[in-house]
Amino acid sequence: MKIKIISAAFLLLLLGQASAQNLLFPELEGYKTNKDFPVFTPDNLWDYINGAADAYLTYGFVDLHIAEYKKGKNTIKVEIYKQGDNTNAFGIYSAERSPSFRFMNLGAQGYLSDGVANFYKGSYYVKIRTFSKNEKVLQSMEKLALRIADMLEGTTEMPAAILKFPEIGKKENEEIYINESVLGHKFLNKAFRATYMTGNDEFYVFILENKSNEEAWNSAKAYLESAGTDALESDNGKYVINDGYNGTIFLSWKANNIVIISGLSKDQANIADRYTSEILK
Repeated sequence: MKIKIISAAFLLLLLGQASAQNLLFPELEGYKTNKDFPVFTPDNLWDYINGAADAYLTYGFVDLHIAEYKKGKNTIKVEIYKQGDNTNAFGIYSAERSPSFRFMNLGAQGYLSDGVANFYKGSYYVKIRTFSKNEKVLQSMEKLALRIADMLEGTTEMPAAILKFPEIGKKENEEIYINESVLGHKFLNKAFRATYMTGNDEFYVFILENKSNEEAWNSAKAYLESAGTDALESDNGKYVINDGYNGTIFLSWKANNIVIISGLSKDQANIADRYTSEILK
């Protein structure tokens, strides 16, 4: 009797997993759907994407569901990665996108490029691809992407921190989220970064949102201590750091927010101050 109870429970678990997987993938007219793929977890993601797994794990990877849609010789493959939350899903999505792609209204943000339709929504990062150049297949791929985006739960809003970046001079669709070791420093984590242009100079603005004022202070203090005498306080309470790895750094914080600017020279402090003040106001 005990064996039967365990078997029944195990069967129900399997059925629950199967039904959950079925919900992830809608039907596509004219295509046969193959869902007979393992569900990958942090323990075995390496088996599927090898060395690339590290990046996904950094952003709180939970699981991966896969399906293939086939029609004759044409195949459309779908990968649905669940990450830790909306911010982490944006992080891995933004790490793999390019501003040159054709962006479209898909999930929170998505794009099309050479047989690829990628997007993120809520805590999901979805990658869809086909090797076919047939226009009808490409249209079917786009239609499938829209259906999956509608089906998945989660917000279609970008992370709120993105809205804090000033628009003047910002390069479109180059914002990213870095979960660990910002600027190569272990004491700096969880930063949004935007790329800016002033004249012919490119520079980066980082926003670090900490859980508390104390956490922000500890991170800023660690940076100042790492620079030692190469960290100088300016007249307005902001700091200029000579970072041995990253050159001149402008650092400021208020409450639980830290702003770091790299890529500008010391004589461009007025530019750094303008952006820092706008963010921290």
